[in-house]
Amino acid sequence: MRVYSSPVKTMKINENTLLEGHQVLLVPYNAEHVPRYHEWMKSPELQQLTASEPLTLEQEYDMQKSWREDDDKCTFIILDKQRWTDPGVDKEQCMIGDVNIFLTDPADTSLAELEVMVAESSFRGKGIGKEVTQMMMHYGVAKLGIKKFEVKIGLDNKASIALFKKLNFRQVSLCKVFKEVTLELTVSDSVQTMLLNNMSYMKERDYKDACSYRQEVTAQ
Repeated sequence: MRVYSSPVKTMKINENTLLEGHQVLLVPYNAEHVPRYHEWMKSPELQQLTASEPLTLEQEYDMQKSWREDDDKCTFIILDKQRWTDPGVDKEQCMIGDVNIFLTDPADTSLAELEVMVAESSFRGKGIGKEVTQMMMHYGVAKLGIKKFEVKIGLDNKASIALFKKLNFRQVSLCKVFKEVTLELTVSDSVQTMLLNNMSYMKERDYKDACSYRQEVTAQ
């Protein structure tokens, strides 16, 4: 039984989308998020875990623009829900990581690589990575028509490898040269049902409206 409606094929679909979970909010990656993101990526630990090279702040702004405008990329910033609900906390201080999808094969837009980063170490080991991953998978299937997910993880990142294996991803390759493992998950009917059941509490809201309301509360 088909449990998802027909997706909209555009990666700009999330430009005003807020996804609300139990512990986190996923919001569009905007220019206002770049300075804190840039500070995160100065960390040698995060560079190693994400196989990333350090960028200048200007390059980081260019990258943010690419993730917002390119048709093969979709990204959200992860916010701590508890901090967000406190109007006294600056929005930038709510940021704890990011999650993104990008299409790896122009001939097959149903195949997507998934990446999750919980940048703030104090928020790791609390189930946030699992919730964010399932929220993004749900969104990818429902809105983007993704039928197969792929993740590439550094061999030293044991926690991420364990997380995706718990979500039924299976290892398909191991590259000793780049020291990374590739895992995949095909979106079968049973996977769709699992995502619907596990994410039944997730809410999709208007991001601009949510920001406006928060500003009104802060001004009171």
